[in-house]
Amino acid sequence: MPTYEWDESFAHDLKRLAAVQRAAFEAAVAAFVEDLRAGRGFRKSLRVKRVQGHRDIYELTWAPDGRATWKYGDAQRDGEPHILWRRVGTHKIFDRP
Repeated sequence: MPTYEWDESFAHDLKRLAAVQRAAFEAAVAAFVEDLRAGRGFRKSLRVKRVQGHRDIYELTWAPDGRATWKYGDAQRDGEPHILWRRVGTHKIFDRP
């Protein structure tokens, strides 16, 4: 099972999401985790890619104007990816991904 943590910016962003946004994000995270477990890459609908200008930060799409940024951290369990969630919200998060 992949492990994760988040920073203060992510916690602040998450609290600001409307209930419908949070539900959409949580559904995307479920698919994201399923793909991490399977180890076959991410499904196209999540549109996972690197954030332009940042080598180690990635984004995923959870709604037409819903994005989350994250990066890989040091494994907490052998053989399991560790995700550091950074930001979640609209395209505005790319001001400070």
